[in-house]
Amino acid sequence: MAASACRSTSAPRAYDVPEGVVTWAASADRMHDATADRGYRLVVHTSVAGHDMRIRLSNAFGNRPVTFDSVYAGLQKRGAELVRGSNRRLTFDGSPSVTVPAGEVVLSDPLPGSLPAAANLVISIHSPDATGPATGHWMALQTSYATQGDHTAEEGATHWTQAIGSWFYLDAVSVRAAARTGAVVTLGDSITDGWQSTSDLNRRWPDHLARRLRQADTHVKGVANEGLAGNKVLTDGPGESALNRLERDVLSQPGVRTVFLFQGVNDMKAYPGVTAEDLIDGYREIVERAHAAGKCVVGATVLPFKGWSEWNPGTAAVRQEVNAFIRNSGEFDAVTDFDRVLRSPHDPERILPAFDSGDHLHPNDKGMRAMADAVDLESLDCADPPGTAVTP
Repeated sequence: MAASACRSTSAPRAYDVPEGVVTWAASADRMHDATADRGYRLVVHTSVAGHDMRIRLSNAFGNRPVTFDSVYAGLQKRGAELVRGSNRRLTFDGSPSVTVPAGEVVLSDPLPGSLPAAANLVISIHSPDATGPATGHWMALQTSYATQGDHTAEEGATHWTQAIGSWFYLDAVSVRAAARTGAVVTLGDSITDGWQSTSDLNRRWPDHLARRLRQADTHVKGVANEGLAGNKVLTDGPGESALNRLERDVLSQPGVRTVFLFQGVNDMKAYPGVTAEDLIDGYREIVERAHAAGKCVVGATVLPFKGWSEWNPGTAAVRQEVNAFIRNSGEFDAVTDFDRVLRSPHDPERILPAFDSGDHLHPNDKGMRAMADAVDLESLDCADPPGTAVTP
């Protein structure tokens, strides 16, 4: 692949960025075909506290409009059961229903009241007419629930009997937070998505990072996890490439101060089709576009993966060259050296066994924590772009 071929071929679409700070997000992708009269009770974990919560519904990968005629937000008690009195209807421009055109996203009206940090927020949605490809995030590592019919207003679990492992249509939640509060978006692949971490316990490395930020004296409190399993920097599949989804998944999220870029191993595994120069050009484009949007960018080195079936000396050479660029180019606002922290001292092309999930590519729970602990929290507070200050 020629180095110039990695750059995006069309102007990125601009999205409206609302006031507030993102407290949860998930990258969108095309799912299986939707089913009419289907309800979803989606469990998500907040990072930053605030009030006047808003959600974003996405039909980014649909090929026809989809209507949501009932949308509620509550707090999880256990399973599909909600805390009594917490479930409240959301509206869209004052209406209880909204139709999202194909390829579009919509924001709800602010919901009065406070939303705590580290809460299991439950968004219940129902569509009477959804057909064609659904939009969602398939690897949630969080149990949510589905049902036939509209049971969104119910706080009990009686009708929510089907456990599911994906999020549908919901791709972001934001709040109005304390003045100057900002967020970091972690842009990555299956490692950032949390694969091989324990489900339902929020042990992805961005979750551990959010816990550290809650205790830290920093303005950055929100964490939006935009990891997508199998995702590449340069080319589509699975999902749109990092270059092609940057606007929707990252730069359009409210209150974002910093983009944390940790991606590239899936491109490297395509060796010899992708060179270090190709990847470096892709990184440079992400940095350029993030800077143009007033964000700073922290770059993270790519982890070793010797023992994974696609590793070979050629991929190892590409990884070493790319990591040297990340460490030494000075083109990032800061660098986190995940490679140095997780590699084995006996074979630097392997993950340290104590951090290896067993597949030699994805860290285990302990490795995920080590990654979060390696992040210099001050580096996430390195910019104060216009629009990140939010008044209560």
